[in-house]
Amino acid sequence: MTQALVNLAPHLRSRLVKHLETGFLTPPYELAAVRSALGGAQDPGPVLTGLAELDQLGIGGAAAAEWIRAAGEATARVPRPDLVWSGPAVPGLHARDTRRVYDELMGSASRSVWAATYAFFDGPKAFEVLANRMDDAPALQVTLLLNIQRSKGNTVKADDLVRQFADRFWEKDWPGQRRPSVYFDPRALELPYPGGVLHAKATVADDEVVFITSANLTEAALDRNIEMGLLLRDRALAASVLAHFRGLIDRQLLQPLPAA
Repeated sequence: MTQALVNLAPHLRSRLVKHLETGFLTPPYELAAVRSALGGAQDPGPVLTGLAELDQLGIGGAAAAEWIRAAGEATARVPRPDLVWSGPAVPGLHARDTRRVYDELMGSASRSVWAATYAFFDGPKAFEVLANRMDDAPALQVTLLLNIQRSKGNTVKADDLVRQFADRFWEKDWPGQRRPSVYFDPRALELPYPGGVLHAKATVADDEVVFITSANLTEAALDRNIEMGLLLRDRALAASVLAHFRGLIDRQLLQPLPAA
């Protein structure tokens, strides 16, 4: 359970180290003392177990503080994801907010944005931040991967559905002056049943920040539903995600949305 000491958020690790160094937290460790050291921010049980394991190895007090500090510095060199949630907040637990993360990524990108979503409602609101950023940053290149839904019982030809979606998207949903590149999965329009759909919800900004989430670009998913995602700054992961998206496009498994 010493991993619980390594996995502490940096500010909690700092608090724990301080309490160990100043002697406010000493062996034999007690649950109430550990809870106090953490400021009540999270379950102290795993941390207590980790401290007890160090103590059994003869590592206690200032030595334990040094061990925790060194372990934290070592893991800090490895990219770690932030948890991102939608829905009701849980007091005492740190998490990023889904809408805020979307807005920060799309509102600050300078080179590129790739964004995939299965569904969006109220296009002008869903794409407002990204469209404004495109208009303000001429060098920014944006690629959207969207799903085109065939409603149950609809037998309209696939080409006609794509045309209808494109006309609506460019005329009503996209609020900016500059236009992104948009691709869709044609299998979603096959009859009698879809051969597959574009269900991924992910964003890659500036070839280095990856956000993978269960949330669609809808008000419910961004603000009310309980949705979970991971945000990670990792160039290798970003390159892998983009290579997959580009491979789907190169193989024409994703096709370009027609211009209006």
